[in-house]
Amino acid sequence: MSRTTPEQNKAIVLEAFDTLFNKRDYAAAEQYWSPDYIQHSAHIEPGRDGLFDLIKGIPPTLRYEAGLILAEGDFVIIHGRFSGFGAPVNWIAADILRMKDGILVEHWDVIQDEATSQQSKSGRPMFGDTFPMY
Repeated sequence: MSRTTPEQNKAIVLEAFDTLFNKRDYAAAEQYWSPDYIQHSAHIEPGRDGLFDLIKGIPPTLRYEAGLILAEGDFVIIHGRFSGFGAPVNWIAADILRMKDGILVEHWDVIQDEATSQQSKSGRPMFGDTFPMY
């Protein structure tokens, strides 16, 4: 078990995601991701370098918006929106992270294309209070 609390882990994940995805400060982001980072995503090459190289190859218009975030023990789940990365639609993702002593050490994700109001059978947006405009 880590020496950080679930609340501290949530704050660390929020700062880590903002630092890497929005600010693109790779040197600062290294403090958040373990050099031995374990990646389970089908969209990302192995390790911290795989993640950083992916982001370096995405247009600078990439934005990450955090939504709901939950933590228990060493695990954090964050629901968010990735936009501006060159795909025709945004991605809504649930990122699952295992933490150890305040460092992101392992990652899984579940990703969906964001539905428009015309595509949504529920009539509700997948993220936030409004539908995307494409």
